[in-house]
Parts: sequence; structure tokens; C-alpha cells
Amino acid sequence: MKRSRLGFVGLGWIGGLRLRAVAESGLAEIAALCDPVVERLADISREHPGALAVTSFDRLLERAGVLGLDAVVLATPNALHATQAIAALEAGMAVFCQKPLARSADEARTVVEAARRADRLLDVDYSYRGTAGARLLRQAIAEGSLGDVRYVESVFHNAYGPDKSWCFDPEHGGGALLDLGIHQIDLVLWILGFPPIEDVSGRTWRMQGDVAPADIEDFAVADLRLSGGTGVHIAVSWNAHAGSDCLIRTTAFGSRGGGELRNVNGSFYDFEVFRHEGRHSVHHGSESREWMDRRIVEWVHRLGRSRQYDPAIESSVTVAEVIDAVYGRTPIPHQ
Repeated sequence: MKRSRLGFVGLGWIGGLRLRAVAESGLAEIAALCDPVVERLADISREHPGALAVTSFDRLLERAGVLGLDAVVLATPNALHATQAIAALEAGMAVFCQKPLARSADEARTVVEAARRADRLLDVDYSYRGTAGARLLRQAIAEGSLGDVRYVESVFHNAYGPDKSWCFDPEHGGGALLDLGIHQIDLVLWILGFPPIEDVSGRTWRMQGDVAPADIEDFAVADLRLSGGTGVHIAVSWNAHAGSDCLIRTTAFGSRGGGELRNVNGSFYDFEVFRHEGRHSVHHGSESREWMDRRIVEWVHRLGRSRQYDPAIESSVTVAEVIDAVYGRTPIPHQ
């Protein structure tokens, strides 16, 4: 398997975590680092002295050919994802992008089309797909051990709001739906195998009036009706009175049993998974932080085998369409 050469763009908390995971895996070479914060760039560059360090994404693109970059990992503000991903794809590189891939379904389609034209691998860091519990749920549903899944409920309530000012700018960030809801929408559709969506409704509003601009919601709900009649309810929030740091839970109700992935004692990192039958539950496993880096390490494995386009990324457009529908931009397209 080829050892790919990667560039990392955006070295904040999440970008730093992904960089560390790849470096520790030994599966790829860290060839370039990019961040506009000079002090942060300097600190991380000392850990990777062989990597090009630049403060400008354009400069990284200019040097990509000379460096032999195979791919970039994007962990920049939301508004930059689409333009940076397209530029990297058009330069012949694969892309691993933090969520959201784009701020709207139209933007997401444009990025996916760029990946298709370039025949380059594109993926989004939907990190909760990496939890062992979510994978057990997906397997159980696919194998039919829960019977016909008729309803799925998924929530992510966070006692905190974002700590970056751009998150509260509608042009650059987005509210709780784009921040947290995107994870839950993707996760539910993924464990169900992305069935066609027949209808979407929802609502966004302000629960805490003084924590963000009036056009940035801190609470959102979405209701989906899927092909075959399955119902989905999703609720997410910032600054919630949830009794703990956060409440994260996804529960599938089937005709032969139920399955549930949930966080432990308000933790952002600790999860457990259960199988329910009537009033009885069976614990099927627990996990801590090890799941957080699973997606990018798997992506680097794939990249070493092939940089070619994978149509699975088209599900990101579906997720963006659901978000657009809840925001009232456009109805969900007929699928």
C-alpha cells in the first residue's frame, strides 16, 4: 500500500487531533501544514520539521505539485470548505473535509461534481460513523435482527455553544442544526442504509435569546418520512438545560427489537450500545475516545489503495438537502 503525502489545512483543535492521529498511525507522510495563526503553525511545525509550513492555502496549492501531495485534510471554517475542497480536487488531490462539506445542498453538489470530474476521493468527517456502537446498530438493521425499523429518534443536546466567533456568523458558520444536526441526520440515514426520503419538516428557533445573533438558532428539530413509512425525529441544541455536559442518543425501534447508542454520564467521548427487547436491555459494549480518529485513519488506508472517486460521497448531498428543507430554503427533492 502506498504511503500517501498529505497536507493539513487548519490546525485548531479538531485539525490538530486529525493530524496527530495520522502521524501516530504511520500510514502517511505529513508533507505540508497550513494555518493563518503564525504561533500555532510554528508550534506544530516543530513536531513535523520536514513539512512545508505556510499561512496561506493558495501558497499550499502553488507548492502541491512540487511536494507531491496526494491529498489535503481540511479543518477550516465552514464557509471555506467548498471553495478549498474544489480547488484541491481540481489540482488533482483527494480531500478529507470536516463537516459540513458545504453550507447548502447546491454548494455540496458543486463539490461532489468537482470530485467526480477530477476522479478523486472525497470524504467528510462524519465522526460518529466511527463508533463501534453505531456500526453494531447498522449491522443489526442490515441483517434484519431488529425486524422492520419503523421509527428512529436521535438527539444531541449540548450544554455549551461553539467557542469560535465565526460560528455565529450566518455567512461563515450556521446554527445548531448545521453544527450538531448534521451529525445526527447523517448517522441515522447511514445506519438505515440511506433509504429514499419522501418528506422533511422541521423548525429552528432561539431558546437562549442572548447567546447568539437572532438569525443563528440554538435549537432545531427535524422530522423525516422515509420510503416504506419509517419515521425519524431529530432534535439538537446548544446551551441546553440537559443536566450534563451533553446528551447524545440514537434509538432505533424495530418490530423484533430495539437498538440504542448513547453517551455515558454526559460525556462527549464515552458511549455504550444496547439491544432492547420489551422491558429488557442487553449491554453490547462500551467505548471511549478510540472512535474519534477511526474515520480519518480508515480514509488514509483507502487513499493508499486508490485516490479515485467514490460515489458514496453523494450521500453528503442528501444530508445537505435535509438541512436546507428544515431551514425552509427548498423542499426535499423527490427521490
